[in-house]
Amino acid sequence: MKEDGAGKDVSQVLSPLSAANDPKLRLPVSTDPPGPQNPPRQLVWLIFGATGHMGRSLVRAALIHNDRVCAIEEPTPHHLNYLPLLCDVRVRTTVSSALQSALSHFGSIDIVVNCSGQGIIGASEDQSESDVRNQFETNFMGTLNIIQLSLPYFREQNGGRYVIFSSVSGALGVPGVGPYCATKYAVEGLVESMLYEVDAFGIKATLVVGGHMRRDEVQEVVEIRKGGTSRAHLPAHHTGTESGSGSLRETPPRPFQHFHIKPASAPYASVTSPAGHFKRMLQWIGDKQPASAIRSAELIWQLGHCSFPPLRLLLGSYAVESIRDRLRSIIEEIEDWKHLSFAAVEMDTEMPGEGKGHLPDGVGADSEEEQDAHEDGDEERDVAMDGCSS
Repeated sequence: MKEDGAGKDVSQVLSPLSAANDPKLRLPVSTDPPGPQNPPRQLVWLIFGATGHMGRSLVRAALIHNDRVCAIEEPTPHHLNYLPLLCDVRVRTTVSSALQSALSHFGSIDIVVNCSGQGIIGASEDQSESDVRNQFETNFMGTLNIIQLSLPYFREQNGGRYVIFSSVSGALGVPGVGPYCATKYAVEGLVESMLYEVDAFGIKATLVVGGHMRRDEVQEVVEIRKGGTSRAHLPAHHTGTESGSGSLRETPPRPFQHFHIKPASAPYASVTSPAGHFKRMLQWIGDKQPASAIRSAELIWQLGHCSFPPLRLLLGSYAVESIRDRLRSIIEEIEDWKHLSFAAVEMDTEMPGEGKGHLPDGVGADSEEEQDAHEDGDEERDVAMDGCSS
C-alpha cells in the first residue's frame, strides 16, 4: 500500500482525482451533466484569481479531466495543458492581454471564470474612501472588465460560459464587511441583468455562491519532465523547494488571504461590537470550514460541461441555510407590511379634484336600473318585516 508522508493511503486522500471519481458528486440530471449521455469534450478555461485555494482547486480539477487551462497566477510550470498568466483585473489592458494570450496559445476560450476578490474587515464608518473604492475596483469593476472584453468573442462564436464567484455576502448584509457586501450585491445584479441581454447569443452564466471553503488541497510535488507532468501528493505541512530533484514543491495559499483587517475605532472596538462579527466568525472557524474546495471544484467543472447550468450554484450548508433564512425573512416582512403597499396604490388612483376616499365618477356607481332594483328590494323587505311583526 502506497502511503503519503502522513501515513495515509494515497488512494484515500481527498484530491481532484478522488473527487472526480466520487459518484455522489454529480449535478442534477435536469442540467444534463457530463457523462455517458453527454460525453465531455476538451474545453479551454480562462480562470482569473487562481492564486486562492478555490481557484487553485478548480485549475487542478480541470486538468485532471484533460481540459486546457489558462490561469491568472504566478508563472509556475504545471502541465502541458496549462498556461500561467499575469493580470490585474482592475486594469482593462491587462485583462485584454490575458484574453489575447489565451486565444493565441489554445486557439479558443470556452469558459471564463472569475475567482478574484478583495475585502476589508471593519466597520463601514472606519473604512476610508480608498478602502471602499479598491473593493469596488476589484470585485465589481474587475468582473465588468472581464465580461465586457470577452463578450464580443463569445458573441462571435455564438456561445460561451461565465462562472462568476459571488458570495453569501451578496445575498445578505454581514456586519463588519459592509462595502464588501455592496460589491457582491452589485456583481449579482450585473450578471443577472446581463443574462437577459445575451441569452440570444447562446451565452450562459452562473453565480457560484460558496459558504466557508476550507483549504483541503494537499501539498503537491510537481515534477517537470520532457513527456509531461506527474504529481505526487504530500502532506500539507511540507514547504520549500527540493534541490537537485527537478521538482517544485508548492506553498499553499493562506486562508482568507483576500481579506484585510482594518483597525477598529473606539466606538466599534468592544469585544461584543456587531462590527466585529465577521472577524470573530473567521477566528472561530479557523481552518475548520465545513465546505470542501476540492469537492466544490469538481462540481464547478461539471457546471462548465453541463447543458443547462443554473443561475446560482450554492455550495455548502452555510450558504444554503443563510440565504434561505434571508429569503424567508424577506417574504415574512412583505406579508407583514403589504397592507400599506395596497393602501399606497389606492391613494395613487385618486383622480384630480376628488377628495381622499372618493372614487372617480362612474367607478363603483349603480346604473338607474340597478338603483330601481335596489329600491324594489327594499320595499319587499319592508313588507316582509311587517308580516313578521304582525
